[in-house]
Amino acid sequence: MSTISIVTGSSRGLGRNTAISIARHGGDVILTYRNGADAAKAVVAEIEALGRRAVAVQLETGDIAGFPAFVEQVRAALNNIWNRNNFDHLVNNAGHGEMVALAETTETQFDTMFNVHVKGVFFLTQALLPLLADGGRIVNFSSGLTRVSYPGFGAYSAAKGAVEILTLYMAKEFGARGITANTIAPGAIETDFLGGAVRDTPAYNEAFASMIALGRVGLPDDIGPAVASLLGPDNRWVTAQRIEVSGGQNI
Repeated sequence: MSTISIVTGSSRGLGRNTAISIARHGGDVILTYRNGADAAKAVVAEIEALGRRAVAVQLETGDIAGFPAFVEQVRAALNNIWNRNNFDHLVNNAGHGEMVALAETTETQFDTMFNVHVKGVFFLTQALLPLLADGGRIVNFSSGLTRVSYPGFGAYSAAKGAVEILTLYMAKEFGARGITANTIAPGAIETDFLGGAVRDTPAYNEAFASMIALGRVGLPDDIGPAVASLLGPDNRWVTAQRIEVSGGQNI
């Protein structure tokens, strides 16, 4: 029986790459998207072309009130597509970044960041827990910016730091069910994060590359396969870990 993974924010970027990497490793995927329905459908088609099954469900991870309806959609998909009442893996990837100095950060910016990255992760995991199979896996996305500082990312990094602590508690409290919980912390990656700044701005790209031991910034293909590997059976004894996937950034 193949595994079923929920990957939030998987219509683009690292979420998309993670979903496709899971499919390449033989797993099926429930994707979520905020606005990009067409992009999500394209990812579903890519996964199906690999011989795996997938479905896309709309989800706003900063809207806690919408979680019960989302859970019911997941329950229906599990029953109708897989003839199951549970899933195996939850990858909390969905999020956004905002580069703003501490002195200029507004309360709205701060609240939005924490609603998506912390409150959303906390309560979505809680809502899905009854459907997560015993022996399942949780992977939460953090950032290399919780280990080193870069001006403008104070609120973002604080939110990701909270996710890392939350992951430790998930590992402890869900361990009795055999559920593991780990954090993946990417470094600088060429995606559309911050409008594609690292990908599309040569000065940014070169500046970050100079900080990385392997001599370049990361690509989505450096991250998705790492997550898929962490979900594999060979990593069943890894839990409560922060795993940085950054090519050796700022070491």
